[in-house]
Amino acid sequence: MIPRITIRGVEFSPGLFCAPLAEVTHSAFRRLVAEFGGCGALFTEMLNGREILREDFQRSPYVLRRPVEKKVFYQLMLRSSDPVEQIIGRLAENHPDGIDINLACYAPVIRQLDAGSGLFENPIALASVLQSARASWSGPLTVKIRLGHSTIGAEDRFAERLRIIENSGIDAITLHTRFFEDKFKRRSRHELFAWATTLTKLPIIANGDITGARIVRDNAALFQTVAGFMIGRMAIAKPWIFAAWNQPVEINYAEVWRRLHDYICEDFEPEIAIKRMRLFTKYYARNFHFGHTFSSAIQNAPDMDAARSCAEEFFGVPQAVFEEPSMMGI
Repeated sequence: MIPRITIRGVEFSPGLFCAPLAEVTHSAFRRLVAEFGGCGALFTEMLNGREILREDFQRSPYVLRRPVEKKVFYQLMLRSSDPVEQIIGRLAENHPDGIDINLACYAPVIRQLDAGSGLFENPIALASVLQSARASWSGPLTVKIRLGHSTIGAEDRFAERLRIIENSGIDAITLHTRFFEDKFKRRSRHELFAWATTLTKLPIIANGDITGARIVRDNAALFQTVAGFMIGRMAIAKPWIFAAWNQPVEINYAEVWRRLHDYICEDFEPEIAIKRMRLFTKYYARNFHFGHTFSSAIQNAPDMDAARSCAEEFFGVPQAVFEEPSMMGI
């Protein structure tokens, strides 16, 4: 069982969170996950803070929020030069249940902006941004981090960043136990959670290769000190993973794909919709023994109608399913 977690007076039950995933955790995907239930809170994908000032909260699939989603954290990419107070003031109009600041993204374009991991590496800018965010927002405020760079002094730098985060008034930390350079090529170092939780009074939410209840149960000693769990890539392959955490869930794989197809068509313009469907299918196809043929067909589909036809052909015959799909190579 996963205990509930309270962050700045807001209860999240259970302490299971759907990670912010680039080009995936848009409104259509969050809607699908929410309909299955079992998730303590959903996260948006990382949002450019400055773009928030121009977003249409009623139409944009990145910030659009439906009642079925219940609790939602909005994750922001912030820079020291950003008007943080204005950004958070505008975002507050959409009544987020929490705001999360990304300090983990290692993409070159993000680092060049001194955001994501770039902000994490700059202690002065980091303190400034976090303190401004705290002064502008009275609700749950969290950060998502990695271990930093795998170089000499890594442990001391990591401890220093945790002190900055804590002293800035942040309420909780999501820790992905990989170094920046690891990306997804190496396993997540779950054994480091016990060490990390000794460095701060803040609750730490475990992230990185959390693939379901089994890995938590089989490695219980490694997770004893964490406050909750965040699931990323496996939630794309299995949007019902939260609902199935403690009990089996009967899944119609074809119907799940169709539902997201329809939701994406509803929220996105056609040229963007097919890109989002291709990305989802890349992960979803990992459920099937012959999923590579399905994924390839969708990648080559020119539009959403063609993608739907490919899916109907694939699901028109029984498909053998893996108990736990592999994320290797993605």
